[in-house]
Amino acid sequence: MSDSETKSTEKPLTFLEVMLSIFASAFGVQTSEKRKRDFARGNPIHFIISGVIFTVLFIVLMIVIINTVIASVT
Repeated sequence: MSDSETKSTEKPLTFLEVMLSIFASAFGVQTSEKRKRDFARGNPIHFIISGVIFTVLFIVLMIVIINTVIASVT
């Protein structure tokens, strides 16, 4: 089978696979095999949107944690 035939028969990544890939790559533990899978089967816009949402949620979570710690110390 050629590369184009293989790509057309492969199923796209599920929502859970995209989320797990975003979490793994954000923390630097993404495997080479999964990175290749993401590029072969993933839709770039899904990764961009998920990455932006993850980043915003992560920043908000850090702000909440820091404010909570500061409020409990004072």
